[in-house]
Amino acid sequence: MTSMSGIIEPGATLQQLGTGYSFTEGPAVDKHGNVYFTDQPNDRIMRWDVDGTITEWKKPAGRSNGMTFDHKGNLISCADGGNELWSIAPDGKVTVLVKDFGGKLLNGPNDVWVRPDNGMYFTDPLYVRDYWTRDPAMQQTGRNVYFLSADHKVLRPVDVDMKQPNGLVGTKDGKTLYVSDIDGGKTYRYHIEPDGSLSQKHLFCELGSDGMTLDNEGNLYLTGHGVTVFDKTGKQIEHIDIKEGWTANITFAGKDRHLLFITASKSVYGLRMRVHGIQ
Repeated sequence: MTSMSGIIEPGATLQQLGTGYSFTEGPAVDKHGNVYFTDQPNDRIMRWDVDGTITEWKKPAGRSNGMTFDHKGNLISCADGGNELWSIAPDGKVTVLVKDFGGKLLNGPNDVWVRPDNGMYFTDPLYVRDYWTRDPAMQQTGRNVYFLSADHKVLRPVDVDMKQPNGLVGTKDGKTLYVSDIDGGKTYRYHIEPDGSLSQKHLFCELGSDGMTLDNEGNLYLTGHGVTVFDKTGKQIEHIDIKEGWTANITFAGKDRHLLFITASKSVYGLRMRVHGIQ
């Protein structure tokens, strides 16, 4: 694959790692480099192992969408089936972290990121699901970005001014957060305050994204129509074409975190990179 930027390993080609799913989403990498990803329409979480095998890990799975691991080894899931945020222990036991806000259901959590102290940020857009038994109308007063404190006692909106917040990711030092407004066609950068609030909102690039990740050089990877990569200044440096209808999400996987793991419609893909993941 030809690389404009040099971030792709020389000679590397895009590999299909698995296929035959209904819609793949939510890749989250554990400390060993294995990836847990969702096949959301089939209500299950799959596991890709570093040896290349893929197995079904959990079903039913709350119609999990975006996922990530906390720093205790629990899988944090945007459980869209009940508009909840879950923590799934290594043995599969579920703890509901958030079931509502202000006495009303969330719109439908979509993506989540955990900062170093285990406080977490998640997006709550509105995508009406045909499997909902609830009123499909928007439950909250807006499509917001939320912060949940590490002790899970404080939940509050930290950005209420987006059309449709979707993908988000933060830096390893816990100081910077990126959030996409996918319907607004923009991605923003924020400074993270110790109390969980966000400040210094800055337009990072004129592109929205479904999922996103960062590499060790500070490059930001956005998804949708393939994978588009921006350097830390917001300049586009790479585009990776994926021959699928929609590229939903990405993470860095493998024992050395040099494998860019991509969920795209009915398949999952991998591409060896010169750079590597940070988490």
